[in-house]
Amino acid sequence: MIPDRRHDEIIKMLTQRGSLTLKEVVDELGVSEATARRDINRLAEAGRLVRAYGGAVIKGPAEVPFTYSDSTDRDEKQRIAQAAAELVSDSDTVVLDIGSTVLELSRLLAGRPITVITSNLAVFEVMKGADRTELILLGGQFRRNYLSTVGFLAENAMRQLHADIAFLGTSGITKAGRVLDTTPVEVSVKQQMIESSERVVLLATQRKFPGTGLRVVCGPDRVSTLITSAGTPDDYLLEFRRSGTAVMKVS
Repeated sequence: MIPDRRHDEIIKMLTQRGSLTLKEVVDELGVSEATARRDINRLAEAGRLVRAYGGAVIKGPAEVPFTYSDSTDRDEKQRIAQAAAELVSDSDTVVLDIGSTVLELSRLLAGRPITVITSNLAVFEVMKGADRTELILLGGQFRRNYLSTVGFLAENAMRQLHADIAFLGTSGITKAGRVLDTTPVEVSVKQQMIESSERVVLLATQRKFPGTGLRVVCGPDRVSTLITSAGTPDDYLLEFRRSGTAVMKVS
């Protein structure tokens, strides 16, 4: 495939997904890692995409559209969500972050006698009719692309609350154990969720290693438990284990 055609294919994939890993370019276009990296660099120099850790994200403020993210790796996300739900006790106050794996968790928690704090409007839709579940929706600026609330209003509201456990999503995780996100406004809300919670549980499918991301949310030392897929490479989990994080691999 000639370079111009490859470049068009990469942009097409980015438009559909919002983000793309180097491995996905290699596997789907049938090129070497060196060629894939060179193509991404040239597209970045041309201003058509933004380089990110382990790949690229679409040019501009958009990230993976929620409708696309929610439709991928559904079985894997449901298994992770099932393991996460078992960590919640009745009467707990639970923070639910944005993301499709967290959304799967909300479907399992709806109707349980717990209090849920969230900035995720998709979670709100799932839980709004669950009578036994107290629901607190953080106010703030509405992000249409990801159905979330962000900004100082969301951060300040979260700062005034306290939770037993927070479940976070991520766009990528590095071998050094850095938890990433693609958007600064989401990072600030996530960081306040961490500060306001006794325990932090990170939910990440195999695709998120390394995934993508421009900003660091936290290091491995802030994660109490990491729940991931059975196929996640162990070298990505080493720093979490060194930091005392409980690592759960589900199959």
